[in-house]
Amino acid sequence: MFINGFIYILGETLKGLYRNRWMCLTSTGVVMVTLLMLGGFMVVNLNVRHITEVVKEQVEMVVYIDDSADRATVEELGRSIAGHQAVARVEYVSSDEHMSRLQQQLGGMLEGYDAALDNPLLASFEVRTENPETVVRLAEEFEAYPGVSAVFYGQGYVENLFAVTRIIQIIGLALMAGLAITAVFLISHTIKLTVLMRKKEITIMKYVGATNWFIRWPFLLEGLLMGFVGALIPLGLINYVYQVSMEWVATNELMFINLLPLQIVITELSFYLIPLGTGLGILGSTFSMGRFLKV
Repeated sequence: MFINGFIYILGETLKGLYRNRWMCLTSTGVVMVTLLMLGGFMVVNLNVRHITEVVKEQVEMVVYIDDSADRATVEELGRSIAGHQAVARVEYVSSDEHMSRLQQQLGGMLEGYDAALDNPLLASFEVRTENPETVVRLAEEFEAYPGVSAVFYGQGYVENLFAVTRIIQIIGLALMAGLAITAVFLISHTIKLTVLMRKKEITIMKYVGATNWFIRWPFLLEGLLMGFVGALIPLGLINYVYQVSMEWVATNELMFINLLPLQIVITELSFYLIPLGTGLGILGSTFSMGRFLKV
């Protein structure tokens, strides 16, 4: 009985898709276009978030040690910084090592300079925080520690970086939310037109005693298939375009553009777009035919 019913419903679904193929193609096209735009914005937002995290991971703080601080004060300062719950890593850098780094950076410009006789550079602790966005607060806190001469973390630039990335993320989320709402509106109204064209068929089925769910199933399957196909096509297009973009970045040696791997992007999009497409198709069919079942 169940198998016969399923075969009948599947047959009716396929007949409905064929009879109303142009409206079904329109509905699928609406799903495809809206999910393609939504997927495009998701790809941009994912990569902006990824690049932001990479940049944030490079943010570190340099705590310069007062030249007059004794050994005990320096050791206590190192323990205090390393023991802070917001600190991920601490590295001590002597004044001689700072001078060695400077000589490497400037090359022959410091040739003949005797750093052993006159080294104005201060020793420091290079600090990496667990959360880069806490660096400003921690810098203010560490400046008050005994033995600290100054704290440097890229003042001005870091604050601007965090502010800009927050704005970009908010705009990205707002655009995705707006496109999702647009997709719901367009898909539900397009499927409603499909159901409207078949209201006579639904009315006849009601008069001959068909239950509401028996009538609904072919339409639900139609909506599911249209939504599923409408989600797969954008995924395929995004997969192709993203792969081409990655090859273009690699060919032009634009290594500063640190894109997410293709597999991660497609997996993330599949997790959202396929359920969204099929869900919108089913919900659109359900809501659109509700009033036609009240005969």
